[in-house]
Amino acid sequence: MKAALFDAIVAAGRRKRPVATVTDLNDGAQALVTADSVTGSLSLDAAQIAESRAMLAGEASGLLREAASPGGDGPRLFVHVYALPRRLVIVGAVHIAQALAPMARLAGYAVQIIDPRGAFATHARFPDCDLQVAWPDDVLRNSPPDSGTAIAVLTHDPKIDDPALRVACPGPAFYIGALGSRRTHAKRRERLAAEGLTAAQLDRIHAPIGLAIAARSPAEIAVSILAEITAVRRGGVPVAGPQAASATPAAAS
Repeated sequence: MKAALFDAIVAAGRRKRPVATVTDLNDGAQALVTADSVTGSLSLDAAQIAESRAMLAGEASGLLREAASPGGDGPRLFVHVYALPRRLVIVGAVHIAQALAPMARLAGYAVQIIDPRGAFATHARFPDCDLQVAWPDDVLRNSPPDSGTAIAVLTHDPKIDDPALRVACPGPAFYIGALGSRRTHAKRRERLAAEGLTAAQLDRIHAPIGLAIAARSPAEIAVSILAEITAVRRGGVPVAGPQAASATPAAAS
């Protein structure tokens, strides 16, 4: 790998941008592919760029299909994806969060819990988590989400949830979900729109949060949330369901 390409990969990591290298296995020529640019000594056609970007979005390294075809005599092109570390920000040290945090860690996420209520946000309830007893907008401004970040807003309290969404919605997080019924979310949209968020930004919120799996308990709702995050990350078609809306205040605290 040429020094300039290595430096570009390092710089992209510092800017928290995922990139991919495409290498011609016949002669070693390489290109650096991002979501909006292609640089390097290797020339790629439109189809190869599109497939490389699809692999970048799906975080899947490997041979391009054309190069991997049996009997193919064209260039053998290998795509190496440099993905961002996965991060899950959970706003609300609630019962659902207690179930969601360990499952998310098993799925490869660094989990951060944010809640200004010190009675809930304790290390006894959330061992091995990055626990922030603070207002979520302050934390998110100091440690901004990137395109590898998912945000689950779970307190069901507008005083805590709305400030988090005000910061999250205009940002690059790949997933934003919020607990609450459709009626609750409609009122939430009205409040946030009055504060200046656009319809496109508000449409990014998955609410009611979680896939429709008829979940009822905090643990089941946590499963539905992680499933929805996974579906969005992997390019599936998430379908928001009403199960999270059925979470009672007792279950969500």
